[in-house]
Amino acid sequence: MPTLQFKGKNIIWNHHLSVPYYTLDEIEDLNFQPEKADGNLIIEGDNLVALKTLLPQFAGRVKCVFIDPPYNTGNDVEEGKSWVYSDNVNNPMIKGWLGKEVSRDDLTRHDKWLCMIVPRLKLLRELLHDDGAIFITIDDNEYASLKAIMDEIFNEDNLVANIVWQARKSVQNDTDISVNHNYILVYAKDRRQTERRLKKKNADKWHQMSGFVFKPLLLDKSKFSNPDKDTRGPWKADPFDAPHIRENLTYPIKNPNTGKKYWPPKGRCWRTEEQNFNKLLADNRILFGKKGTSGPQLKVFWDEKKEYGEIETSWWGEGSAEIYFDEDIDYATAQEWTNYGTTTQGSKLLQYLFDSEKVFNNPKPVELIKHIIMQSANKNDIILDSFAGSGTTMHAVMDLNKEDGGKRQCILVQMTEANEKEPDKNICKDITRERVKRAIKKFDYASGFRYYRVGIPIDAESLLSGGLPTYRQFAEYVYYLCTGESLKNKSDIDEKTYYVGKHGSSVIYLVYKQNFEELTHLALNLQLAEEIIAKHPQRRLIVYAPACFLEEDYMKEKAIEYVGIPYNMFRRD
Repeated sequence: MPTLQFKGKNIIWNHHLSVPYYTLDEIEDLNFQPEKADGNLIIEGDNLVALKTLLPQFAGRVKCVFIDPPYNTGNDVEEGKSWVYSDNVNNPMIKGWLGKEVSRDDLTRHDKWLCMIVPRLKLLRELLHDDGAIFITIDDNEYASLKAIMDEIFNEDNLVANIVWQARKSVQNDTDISVNHNYILVYAKDRRQTERRLKKKNADKWHQMSGFVFKPLLLDKSKFSNPDKDTRGPWKADPFDAPHIRENLTYPIKNPNTGKKYWPPKGRCWRTEEQNFNKLLADNRILFGKKGTSGPQLKVFWDEKKEYGEIETSWWGEGSAEIYFDEDIDYATAQEWTNYGTTTQGSKLLQYLFDSEKVFNNPKPVELIKHIIMQSANKNDIILDSFAGSGTTMHAVMDLNKEDGGKRQCILVQMTEANEKEPDKNICKDITRERVKRAIKKFDYASGFRYYRVGIPIDAESLLSGGLPTYRQFAEYVYYLCTGESLKNKSDIDEKTYYVGKHGSSVIYLVYKQNFEELTHLALNLQLAEEIIAKHPQRRLIVYAPACFLEEDYMKEKAIEYVGIPYNMFRRD
């Protein structure tokens, strides 16, 4: 597979591995209805650090990632939305990039953009569930670069679609061709486990979604018939082959009528394994053409498909983009929303919520993100946006939850974007958080959120200098370091007994206190070891502690593994 080369690639390709984990400190004064948060988090801080910090809790759990990164147009400075390279990579060239706005006359702006996005994409992939997907909005400036680097990180076989989205209705008069679209690149973590279908409760009619008029994408029922009077109802014949070549999906299929054997077409494979094919054949789900003399096809029944809409790779609005507001009229009465929204609609909604002329540049519309979430996540899944901007993604999640009674969780990450000219600037607190809070009030969402700030790093240097995380923060981190997985039963953590959790046949303990003086006197000793062994006989014991006073032979006999804090803790089971 071709690879993309750019300045700094060899330096940043594995940079995400060296980024330390940090604490996430809850800012209780900035919570809003935390008793109704149900997993909704707004995190203030650098998104690279925040993503690394989320791994112990959320690795492999996020079903849908939506991000709207900087488009790197080169006009960002003039448009008031400049971006600054801020990753403190230990390299002289990249250190020279720090703190400088990336503008059109910067000959390395594409290199800088790639150096910024790559470590974030790698961490986002780790956070994704095995059947999760990532949606990235982008324009022509970095589309080609993004597509190439996504092929490397996610594998080109996991490309789901490149969707063309009509971002605005207006026409530019200062260009020969008015570009009014953006792209949405969609990749699955593992396409074999991911089916992208737009689920709809009412696929045969328009329906109201918490005030937004939304037109479903309909299946054409006329394509379904029942010539063989199958008791399962109308059906249609779909091809039995699928894109790409996979060894376990490549085998001969024998037509029982003619005896002829069929292999998948060149460059393709069958859509299921041979064992499943035989089950489908026995269930009268396999056809061999109208006359029974052709290659295999699959019977697809209307009753199975009617709840699903088809995915479009071109999303264009069909209604008017004109929206009318009145103080006495609820936002839900806004006229003729387009199917997938435009940035005009996103701006109008933000202006309506803030009672202000302009709050944020080019916010994404709620309709677009709702559409994405409905395609990629179920009612109890986790959605993540690490370039949260004005907070549209959490707004969309709450709106969907209100509409269908779902319990989706949303995590937003947003930087403050403070700088020398505006040292007190805080987009996360003043725009992201404020927008979500106002949306909850305005649209009566039965929801809330907790507000966190990226705190101190959890590394050897910080621990030795007295920068100590809470026991729970450290315990979750240690469990992830040891197992590579997030701790599911967090309520089992017991600071008094030092118990963290189980993983397979192993039990993990952390001997630790958030007090430097006490910490210097803690150790894995004989008394503690015997207490742990009594609680977990016949188990492999992994104990993290500042010191160990046990003999090697005793530890080997009792199946105890000691991991020293802080120097030896950066290891996995």
